[in-house]
Amino acid sequence: MLLILRSLILAVMLLLAFVFGGLCCLLRPRHRDNVHMFAKIFSYAAPVLGIKVIVRKPSLGLKDEPCIYLANHQNNFDMFTHTAAVPKGTVSLGKKSLAWVPFFGQIYWLSGNILIDRKNRNKAFETMAQTARKIKDKCLSIWIFPEGTRSKGKGLLPFKSGAFHTAIEAGVSMVPVLASCQGHIKMNRWDNGVVIIEMMEPIETKGLAKNQVKELSKRIHALMSARLTQLNREASALMAK
Repeated sequence: MLLILRSLILAVMLLLAFVFGGLCCLLRPRHRDNVHMFAKIFSYAAPVLGIKVIVRKPSLGLKDEPCIYLANHQNNFDMFTHTAAVPKGTVSLGKKSLAWVPFFGQIYWLSGNILIDRKNRNKAFETMAQTARKIKDKCLSIWIFPEGTRSKGKGLLPFKSGAFHTAIEAGVSMVPVLASCQGHIKMNRWDNGVVIIEMMEPIETKGLAKNQVKELSKRIHALMSARLTQLNREASALMAK
């Protein structure tokens, strides 16, 4: 019964979000704050799903300048948890095939997100080069899932190199964003506990060369993996209380 009720409420919320958000996107197509608007609306669904989301930002705050956010990608619940942390002036990078999803794909593009053809290496690199120019010219931040696919509870998967090439090319910092484990979330469970979303301290890329991409990727992966383990323990302890 709870599963059906939640599904119906979620469906109505998403429909209203797409209708309202779609109208806003038509009035201000590809505006730099459209994605933040959608993210805020989607994050309101977390309490409906029985999820308490705790958002943490760097102790010194984030600088008022563009950056690349590196977020871990677990499952479909990311769109209701990670979204609570998406700042203004941020767009996401998604696979090109999303454009063919009826209604959602068109709004995804119209809201200002960037589509990349991962199957075509040359086009993918050109898209990332264009992304680097957008970061500089439009003062945009980019939200990227560097794993490239859902981890489905398997921890932090290996990173793709595109985000790191782009950050070095644009000369912007990288901000790791971690969501604690979401594998316990069930639509038919009343209380789905706590998910901690933590933005780690920015990591500078200025002065780095392209041949340092692998080293940078490996270093950030190690930092995020270690911190994710800690967040999972903390979230589990909070749920056990």
